[in-house]
Amino acid sequence: MMQFSEIPPLHQIPPFSIPTMNKNQIHRARPWPGFPTSKGLGSFGDANCMEQLLVHCANAIESNDATLAQQILWVLNNIAPPDGDSNQRLTCAFLRALIVRAAKSGTCKMLAAMANAHCNLSIDIHTFSVIELASFVDLTPWHRFGFTAANAAILEAVEGYSVIHIVDLSLTHCMQIPTLIDAIASRLEGPPLVKLTVAGGATEDVPPMLDLSYEELGSKLINFARSRNVVLEFRAIPSTYADGFSSLIEQLRVQHLVYAESGEALVINCHMMLHYLPEETLSPLSNVNSNPYSFEPSSTQSLRTMFLKALRGLDPTVVVLVDEDADFTSNNLVCRLRAAFNYLWIPYDTVDTFLPQGSRQRQWYEADICWKIENVIAHEGLQRVERLEPKSQWVQRMRNAGFRGVSFGEEAISEVKTMLDEHAAGWGLKKEEDDLVLTWKGHNVVFATAWLPA
Repeated sequence: MMQFSEIPPLHQIPPFSIPTMNKNQIHRARPWPGFPTSKGLGSFGDANCMEQLLVHCANAIESNDATLAQQILWVLNNIAPPDGDSNQRLTCAFLRALIVRAAKSGTCKMLAAMANAHCNLSIDIHTFSVIELASFVDLTPWHRFGFTAANAAILEAVEGYSVIHIVDLSLTHCMQIPTLIDAIASRLEGPPLVKLTVAGGATEDVPPMLDLSYEELGSKLINFARSRNVVLEFRAIPSTYADGFSSLIEQLRVQHLVYAESGEALVINCHMMLHYLPEETLSPLSNVNSNPYSFEPSSTQSLRTMFLKALRGLDPTVVVLVDEDADFTSNNLVCRLRAAFNYLWIPYDTVDTFLPQGSRQRQWYEADICWKIENVIAHEGLQRVERLEPKSQWVQRMRNAGFRGVSFGEEAISEVKTMLDEHAAGWGLKKEEDDLVLTWKGHNVVFATAWLPA
């Protein structure tokens, strides 16, 4: 993360210049009316106050009030260092995202000019090797929770099938699949033929990044499956979330009759991927390229609705939907900022329990969160792809699309609890109707749901 230079009052700053001040100079800086001196900044250090300052800063930037924006930035810069506690690091990331927004939008032109001239606003996103990513994912239940719950639901749904076709729409580049293959290999009735289809290149611009192609990844998975006496067929279909995975859906639909006649189990595994599909607050479908699903004449439905209805048309054996339980869809910047601030404190809080300060993995982890914060705060339109919806909204979408929820069995719950025991105290599990929810200190983090055609 970047650290901003400490900014004196606006009238003292010449254009395109931010003087750097040492600690002794800070107390001699002239404070603005209504703002504390540096000696009094300690009272501003709690999360609620930081959130309010960020909200005021966002409003100032949106209203092109550079003077007020800089005053608030000065306070935030002094109370939220990038190497501070979890709330300070969180606030620093939001502060950076607001300056990126100002620089992108052209509002607060002086602020934007200073940002462009003096601040490195880029985020250093790490590109993982397969081994690095597998180890990285294992550090926290954030993804492992969904893997464990989904695999349990999938194994129960495909019991007795000799051919299993898995469509893996996952943000983590098939990291869930080796554990699933291990479980499938030990079935009493013997291992089935496994067909694995992925949307190749779907998340090339979204972290975590992978340092090899999907063809190379497929070869590694095939070799791993072979070592477990499982025959795996791998296929990557070039497809993107931007148009609702239309290429993928079309190819699956063409083969649908074959699936039905051969008795294959069709598994749709959606792991933190569907929230990248455009939703209603983005624009009508007529403005998102064109309607990719020719069988849906309505242009009033979002790609999310249409995608789920397309999945229902495939008559899958089971659909598993895992995602983060938050709402980042508001068109109002302040609403999004509040929602993101009150959700993304969780990864910053948890990282202190499993990664030491200054470690490379911690830098990778927090850079990914910074990327998410920047996308939520600094971008609009098609560029703003981090559009999380809460579990309740996805449940309603699935029901409207013709699915019915199924409960996770006791074995699945037991496996999730066993997995959580491997991690720090603070992680928890709760059951909400048919669904499982991962919690941190009682707050919802990630949900897992399983669905059958109604």
